[in-house]
Amino acid sequence: MTEPMPAPMRLRGAALSLITLLGGVSLAVIPAATVSISSRLFTVDEQGFLAVAVLVATFAGQLTFAVVVESRLSSAATERRVVFPLWLAAISVVTAVVIVVLPPSPVVLAIGLPILIAALEVGRGVSVAERLDRREIVASIAVGSGALVGVLAGFAGQQWALVPLVVGIAVATCIRCLPVTHRASRPEPAIMGWVIADTAITGVVSPLLNAMILAFLGSTDAVLFASIATVSGLLAIPLNFMRLRLLKEHSLLDIVVSAASVLAAVVALLVLELAGAFGFVFGEAWAGSATMVPLLFACAWRAASLATTIPFAALRRAGAVRLLTGLRAIVSVVTFALAAAGLALESLPAVFLGLLVAELVSAVVYEVARRRRLVRGIRAAAAVEAGGDA
Repeated sequence: MTEPMPAPMRLRGAALSLITLLGGVSLAVIPAATVSISSRLFTVDEQGFLAVAVLVATFAGQLTFAVVVESRLSSAATERRVVFPLWLAAISVVTAVVIVVLPPSPVVLAIGLPILIAALEVGRGVSVAERLDRREIVASIAVGSGALVGVLAGFAGQQWALVPLVVGIAVATCIRCLPVTHRASRPEPAIMGWVIADTAITGVVSPLLNAMILAFLGSTDAVLFASIATVSGLLAIPLNFMRLRLLKEHSLLDIVVSAASVLAAVVALLVLELAGAFGFVFGEAWAGSATMVPLLFACAWRAASLATTIPFAALRRAGAVRLLTGLRAIVSVVTFALAAAGLALESLPAVFLGLLVAELVSAVVYEVARRRRLVRGIRAAAAVEAGGDA
């Protein structure tokens, strides 16, 4: 009989999980900091263009993460080890240098953002999956400090406000690509294809939706949608942390820590909204609009991912990549249809409500699929056992 883990060890494990989880703030603040600085440097139309560019960059980061990290974590026949590729680190640092050297330009920023965010996504994912806690703490401080200095410089109207932001990303990238003792596992080609496919199917919804908002509702609503999605995206920090840990192995501790963090983050966001902090950070697009209701729906949408992530990770660990890709395709169609229905009403709250309903539907779909797969596995094991007895 296995003895229970001593209380100090459980506390230490929870503390390490919480510290690593909180480091994810540095990744989530980059889109928010970019939107905030852009509101001080560029025109409203340029801000609308960049609002779409930020979500496109996030999508590009998700795809790169799928190729480099998630495909390996989903390859059940391998050791599932991941490292930060030097080629991605080099491209990211060169991109940061170009943005620093050139005058502030929405076009240059839109081109560079996908590369910078891809490096952040992959670097953060590798550190969490491989539990490289010490270097991740330092990297997170570098990113967060650069974003903070950049936003403060933007408030002061400084044209160089983007410089500390991208320098912080470059420093964190260099830290995260330091050598490790293990090698990356070679992903199974079929697994990689299915993982990339379902990431693309799911991730394309947000940038496509914001492009439609820009086209039909105008720049202000596009900026507002990106801002609210970015703010509520802070809830994705514990959710992504939980997802990465669960892709390795099921952990009740990480689930509890993540759920508690989501609840605390929702409370913090609502307090900041009531205090008027977001209107100050994001400028006129936020300050001149009624944002409490759409923010509530957006937070509920993100929080509902708790119920989706657990069965999703269980299916991914079991190697059910084809099944997941099919389910994700169905869910993405439902998500886009419900969000587009909200867009047809010319209402951002309705768009976020549609996303919330779609997330709840997703949770049910994934859980049903998980249970059916479990039942089939039990029946197959029973059949083998019965055959052996005969």
